[in-house]
Amino acid sequence: MRRILIILFLFVQAFAFAQTKQMSLEDAVYGRYTYLYPESMTGLQWMDDEHFSFVEDKTIVAESAKTGEKNAVVSLDELNEITGASLKRFPSYRWISETDLLVSTAKTYWLVDINKKQVKFQIELPEKAENANFCEEGQLVAFTEGDDLFVTLANGITKQITSDGGNGIVNGQTVHRNEFGISGGIFNSPEGDFVAFYRKDESMVKDYPLVDFMAREAEYTPVKYPMAGMASHHVTLGVYNIESGKTTFLKTGEPLDHFLTNVAWSPDEKYIYMAELNREQNHMQLNCYDVATGEKVKTLFEESADTYVEPLYSIQFSKVNPNEFYYLSRQDGWFHVYKYNTDGELVKQITKGEWEVTNTLGFDAKEKNLFIEATIDDPLQNNIYKVDVRSGKTERLSDETGVHGGTLSPAATYILDRWSANEVPGKVDLISSNGKVTRTIFESEDPLKDYKLGENKLVTLKTKDGKFDLHGRLILPNNFDPAKKYPVVVYVYGGPHSQLVTKTWHNQARWWQYYMASQGYIAFTLDNRGTLNRGRDFETAIHRNLGVLETEDQMQGVEYLLSLPYVDADRIGVHGWSYGGFMTLNLKLKHPEIFKVAVAGGPVVDWSMYEIMYGERYMDMPQENPEGYKNSNMTNYVENLDGKLMLIHGVQDETVVMQHSMKFLRECVKQNKQVDFFAYPIHPHNVRGKDRVHLMDKVSLYFFENL
Repeated sequence: MRRILIILFLFVQAFAFAQTKQMSLEDAVYGRYTYLYPESMTGLQWMDDEHFSFVEDKTIVAESAKTGEKNAVVSLDELNEITGASLKRFPSYRWISETDLLVSTAKTYWLVDINKKQVKFQIELPEKAENANFCEEGQLVAFTEGDDLFVTLANGITKQITSDGGNGIVNGQTVHRNEFGISGGIFNSPEGDFVAFYRKDESMVKDYPLVDFMAREAEYTPVKYPMAGMASHHVTLGVYNIESGKTTFLKTGEPLDHFLTNVAWSPDEKYIYMAELNREQNHMQLNCYDVATGEKVKTLFEESADTYVEPLYSIQFSKVNPNEFYYLSRQDGWFHVYKYNTDGELVKQITKGEWEVTNTLGFDAKEKNLFIEATIDDPLQNNIYKVDVRSGKTERLSDETGVHGGTLSPAATYILDRWSANEVPGKVDLISSNGKVTRTIFESEDPLKDYKLGENKLVTLKTKDGKFDLHGRLILPNNFDPAKKYPVVVYVYGGPHSQLVTKTWHNQARWWQYYMASQGYIAFTLDNRGTLNRGRDFETAIHRNLGVLETEDQMQGVEYLLSLPYVDADRIGVHGWSYGGFMTLNLKLKHPEIFKVAVAGGPVVDWSMYEIMYGERYMDMPQENPEGYKNSNMTNYVENLDGKLMLIHGVQDETVVMQHSMKFLRECVKQNKQVDFFAYPIHPHNVRGKDRVHLMDKVSLYFFENL
């Protein structure tokens, strides 16, 4: 008995010790994405409607959705034997059919018949191949090499699609700086008979000077960077016929600097549908083009706004009626799903309400039910819903509070639900489409279970006019004593397409904020107007006047902080990067009496020096909005600088070019204002890898020494 009591005592002591582990800076920065990142299921996907697969112990394992029975499909050793490769870890894979498995590395694709354990075909790409895009129907891979486009067929034949690349001409790559939902420049047709591709002519855009200082003699490494109000690149869409070898360019007309987005093929490969946006970004047309001739067939419908229109999603054709398609649009103020026919007539608005559809997962076989992810219950959550297409009635399928993401089985019988919540690092549930949670198939262990962390809680405030809710996150110091006064570090981003406060694991806090809490600081973050998942009015309120309402909202957060008896009003700091760097400067320079210390990373200082696609959407052209550009130019507020401010910038930044920091520093010198500056050689817009520990040490020390 005595021995059992001793063991129990030691266990309790060990548990107590484990709960007092302090988070180091390396834990917070490097560990966040490595050893302190929750484990997850690798390669999880549907094989057929009743089986899903995942990689476990270097083996693809199939599991029955009905019974939970597991079977090994193929091990890495077997795969190497089948393909003749020498792979050290399991590569990317995708089920083409119940028996055909596509396995790929960066340069090689194998289609493997799992039953026969043999390769059906293999495609090898050149060493310099990039942007590879596999087409299962055509058994081909389209790819770029340099600025030209190629295609390699399963029979080993490679065809060169373009030959004009270089000197400002770029084929088959992303355009418009990845705005408008664009993530690539190659669009294979449904049956694999054609390859559509972007052709970008940026010869009219000036070379922006970047320098590689690491060479023996510093080298000039320019990039094309079209700034707001200046010349923009011209984009066209080519269609290559695999059989004939001929390319037809769609006759998208003038002006040449408009935006071609959201490319979609018709199921019969006869037409391409595309959302075309004017340079002003306030008028969109959904146009249809004839693939054979390149001629414009018709405009199906148009959308316009006083602020901007931002098409982000390609149309998805109905599999029941090929003359109908679904479109995700914010035309009523919230992202919702609409059904149109190919004459451009609205058949039905399927979802409706003051909430956002964040993703469409698919339909059941007869398209009677649509499965979506949405914010119906809470803008801080993402849940899975089934929508009756006819009535619009919605049914929530994901039970637990949190942020959910689903993958629908081929016949819509089941959903794989990956999710997390404040105290749930990660789970995968198998849900039947009738709403019953069948079982949990995976649950992550908590990698932070041994760490002592500050209390993390959500707060809801109001905008100054009382119109909108503002959601924030407050992290208190370790060993918090409400009788004491604590300094605060506000972490801010605040720009469009961002949401820093959600009900995911630890309310989406950064581990660096926990690190600062362990050092005796309160960490605070607020999502202001302009940010994501709150509807069009909330987002577009900032149009033409960036930094004004965002700053007003952040100051509502500060007012809340100052109402707390344990906040030291004389020791408030702020840090942010990119748009967050811009916001850091706004807060520091417009409210120097509040913010004692600020660290602005990669900050936008003057929006006239930012790129066209993003900059003009939110600010219009400088010549159209001189007052707005003046009010958002941070050099115009340098005279207010008081206290400590540091700017940090990556030397190779192609997103917010170094010119922003240089102009701000020059203005500080002219006005005899002291400011600190640090540059990171070789790094682009942010500092990644092991150097990020150095960066966050730099940021942390600045607060430790000055706040």
